[in-house]
Amino acid sequence: MSPLPAIKLAFTSTVERPSEDRIQLYEASGEETPVSTFVPQNFERNYAYPLVVWLHGQDQNECDLPHVMRHVSTRNYLAVAPRGVDESLEVEGGYAWSDAPDSVEEAADRVFDALQQAQRFNINDRRVFLAGVGAGGTLAMRLAMRHPETFAGAATFDGALPTGNSPLGRVNELRSLPILLSSSRESQEYPEQQLCDDLRLLHSAGATVSVRQYPGGDDLTTAMLADFDRWMMEIVCGAAAAKV
Repeated sequence: MSPLPAIKLAFTSTVERPSEDRIQLYEASGEETPVSTFVPQNFERNYAYPLVVWLHGQDQNECDLPHVMRHVSTRNYLAVAPRGVDESLEVEGGYAWSDAPDSVEEAADRVFDALQQAQRFNINDRRVFLAGVGAGGTLAMRLAMRHPETFAGAATFDGALPTGNSPLGRVNELRSLPILLSSSRESQEYPEQQLCDDLRLLHSAGATVSVRQYPGGDDLTTAMLADFDRWMMEIVCGAAAAKV
């Protein structure tokens, strides 16, 4: 089946002011750090929703979450997005993720604090998905590979697998974690050869991997996010069917 047309999402380069019911503050390293929260339409308090933890791209921020979820699904998931660790030097209001050890530890704290904040809603703890775009995708993969028991799946969009500091240190547990690798054919951040190398590495580790490739450059597209929804629903519905 041919992929849907690739349409670039129009993310703002400055901080948006989300509505108060979409922002929750939590403590990280002694400072108040925003995390954006997305609540699905027609929210049912008695239904345990799958949760998406989204890591924004370079020079973006947590306020991208509503734009992302609008193209994933407005009904199927709760979602949270912590703010990047480092302030952008290029874009006002933008933030970034770093692969330096201290920054990774800080990012991990923010991800798990955001996950904890989501507990105020009714979420399915066994259906938590970690995903991100660009550097956020690389970080999502590092944290999911470090904590595979926490997540039902991990996805990266135009973000290569992490290197250094033993990302495959828990290879036995990693085999039970579904992984989605998505890239654009003309991506500068995640070129096709790197995608092939990452796929080969994960296959050698015995991981369960799905791969998607799209036309265009380093843009997060509606096609990517629609496929992300389908991939997650296959996991959620497949697990439900297995219990019958």
